[in-house]
Amino acid sequence: MLLLAGLLTWLTLEIFRTLLRLVGERAQARLALAELQIRLQETRRRSQEAATAQTGWNGYRKFTVARKTVECEDVCAFYLKPHDGRPLPSFEPGQYLTFQLDLPGRDKPLVRCYSLSSSPHQKEHYRVTIKKEKAPPDKPEVPPGASSSYFCDVLKEGDLLNVKAPMGHFHIDMAKTNPVVLIAGGVGVTPMLSMAQAIAASGSKREAWFFFGVRNGREHIHKAELEELATRHENIHLQVCYSKPGTGDARGREYQHEGRVSIELLKELLPSNNFEYYLCGSGAFMKSLTDGLAAWGVPDKDVHFEAFGPATVKKKAVTPSATETEHLAKINVTFSRTGKTVRWEPASENLLEFARDQGVKIDSGCCAGGCGSCLVAIKSGAVDYLKKPTSEPESGSCLTCVCRPKNDLVLDA
Repeated sequence: MLLLAGLLTWLTLEIFRTLLRLVGERAQARLALAELQIRLQETRRRSQEAATAQTGWNGYRKFTVARKTVECEDVCAFYLKPHDGRPLPSFEPGQYLTFQLDLPGRDKPLVRCYSLSSSPHQKEHYRVTIKKEKAPPDKPEVPPGASSSYFCDVLKEGDLLNVKAPMGHFHIDMAKTNPVVLIAGGVGVTPMLSMAQAIAASGSKREAWFFFGVRNGREHIHKAELEELATRHENIHLQVCYSKPGTGDARGREYQHEGRVSIELLKELLPSNNFEYYLCGSGAFMKSLTDGLAAWGVPDKDVHFEAFGPATVKKKAVTPSATETEHLAKINVTFSRTGKTVRWEPASENLLEFARDQGVKIDSGCCAGGCGSCLVAIKSGAVDYLKKPTSEPESGSCLTCVCRPKNDLVLDA
């Protein structure tokens, strides 16, 4: 009897183990199937985008301001529809639009770039969200931003804008399913919102932590939209930080944390550092975070960022060899209009930054080789491109934000 009871017990345990294994295998199969479906959906979406991209455009295209809304203090959102009524090509979440603005009192158009704040799954319009750039508190004599003031104070519904197709290398890869952390400061929330909207609209269960820092409720951009995203999608974890909450701002309702977004907060809330990180904000905001992520052991390849305003954080440049440094140190750069000839500094990042250091003014926009604002004619000499421009410059010219001199160079600047 004891032997029979033991045998029955053993059989029961074996059956139980087999059931557990089958349940586990089924769960793994369901997860694998779900991931495959996500990949298939993304492949299908990209295929559709490739077909839709044929309806894209070169140069500038007319767009109508279909709707203008005030999102919070000094921030407006603009819903743009193509004036010709043709379909809109999709874009990668994180990319930007380039605008050519004909402003009164300027001898040539002003070119500016603004991130798309809408989902690439939204096919009816593009949306950009723009904050009016005021004079710094300590420098009231400085005029407000010409472009942002035009958008927020002058532009109205029904007006037309000249717009280039979406571009930019800063965007999330929607074919991946690895967890991500989106970090935004102020109006830097715009590309992050597009990324979060894309994750939500794709139906993916990809884990996304969204950290957003502003001063208070008066500056809380797209507040209702962000809260709806977090409420409807359990894989999107929204964490809002107010550095100086207002009297009517309630912790737990308008925001979750008092203070700034910091590496300490990330360490406190994230289960590990094993994420891919996307950051957008002022240079100082991101420098503290990128330095902190590096000290935390996050690989450079997993940290992607885009700055607005003066950038104080940059990707590590490839150090030139001793031979290259010796060659570069002998190169002369002449700015013919300004009448300056200067020896090139091998440590300089690009021609645009070098020109600014010498007091030579060159217009700029995206600083990523996309908008064409920094295009300058080459009178003699040649350049090397540090990265491939988003749009190829016209023959005999260079995009100064992404190149350096190859030999003695004379620029029409």
